[in-house]
Amino acid sequence: MSDNSQQKILLVEDEPNIAMLFKYNLTKAGYICETASNGQIGFEKVSSFEPDLIISDIMMPEVDGFEFRKMLLTDSELAKIPFIFLTAKGSEEDILNGYDMDIEEYIIKTSSPRIVLAKIAAVLKVKAKEREKAVEEVHQAADNMKTKVVPDEFLQINGFEVKHWHQTFENIPGGDFIDYIKIDDDRGIIVLGDVMGKKWKAWYFAVAYAGYVRSAVRFSIQASENITPSKILTTVNKSVFHDERIAEVFITLTILLLNNKTKTISYAGAGDLPIIYKSSEVKMINSDGILLGFDEDAKYSDFSVDLERGDEVFLFTDGILESRNAEGVMHGKDRLMKSIAELTGEDDSLEKIKDDFSRFTNGKFEDDVTIIGIKTM
Repeated sequence: MSDNSQQKILLVEDEPNIAMLFKYNLTKAGYICETASNGQIGFEKVSSFEPDLIISDIMMPEVDGFEFRKMLLTDSELAKIPFIFLTAKGSEEDILNGYDMDIEEYIIKTSSPRIVLAKIAAVLKVKAKEREKAVEEVHQAADNMKTKVVPDEFLQINGFEVKHWHQTFENIPGGDFIDYIKIDDDRGIIVLGDVMGKKWKAWYFAVAYAGYVRSAVRFSIQASENITPSKILTTVNKSVFHDERIAEVFITLTILLLNNKTKTISYAGAGDLPIIYKSSEVKMINSDGILLGFDEDAKYSDFSVDLERGDEVFLFTDGILESRNAEGVMHGKDRLMKSIAELTGEDDSLEKIKDDFSRFTNGKFEDDVTIIGIKTM
């Protein structure tokens, strides 16, 4: 059972007794199984349930199995989910029609549970090998490009302690990226971005965006002593707007300017990745900037926070908020703010937040997770 415990199967079957029997056997074998009574309901469940495999009857009311499969094929991502037809008939015509729709297997309803489970295991095993090959290729690409989207070292400037925790989804390079730029001993810039892509594919765009941000920061530093996060975002936005290669890719971006001389943090965001500020109380600050690349003349605003010794500021990507526990409940902003509110001066803040989050999700994350902590010294 342990090998199958995290694999999810969506069963689309209109006959309650057959659905109940299959769900019983799948659950007993260790799979997580949800059911739907026709193709329309099944299609609505796919995005929220995110199954590893779909098993669908052919003859169903309203939307039958063939129509359901056609609906999935219109979405390039949903079409990749392994698909098995479940049928009471084993006619040659049915089988050929199914394989024309790029399915993996047919299961006859009268097959023994052992045959059913063996076919399911075989399909998932093939897909797992294909995935391993894709992951290996992406890691090879990362090695060849010699590019990192998360730095090995933390930002080092006077008056601030900066740390981050970053965990990729199932060890696959993803869309979160961090950049640290030291301006001088008392000033530094922190960048946190999240490319909204499908798992490791977003990594390629994250590399491109990280390059844009680095260039924009360095241009701003050279062009003016009055560096602000909003000016950097404006420069990046104009570049992205005119670049057709990545203008259609959605990204959230947060930029912070740390200033030890003024004891302030200035913040601007596009998207929005908010920040959480902990002093005598805990507050969440949201920016008003739109996603990059939508409007060439988009306006971005700076928000300034005055800091006292021991105050803390946290940046995070939505993987922290949207990961779920075993019951399907999202972690959410309220739990994150509660973890931060409970921090004491004796805590290693990032470790405490990481422990709370990992305990809630049982260490199973649904996306890249990244959080940056800044403490005034």
